[in-house]
Amino acid sequence: MAIVANKEVVMKVRASLRSLKNQAGSQVVKRKGRIYVINKSNPRFKARQG
Repeated sequence: MAIVANKEVVMKVRASLRSLKNQAGSQVVKRKGRIYVINKSNPRFKARQG
């Protein structure tokens, strides 16, 4: 369940991104030493590892 503030989806910080990267439309991106999962088709699956 995503945290919603002012109808804006907030990125979660997770220890494991395995379940999120298997969602349809997900992309795994590495930026500044952190691993992100972004999903433009379903933004509630946004997450960062670490």
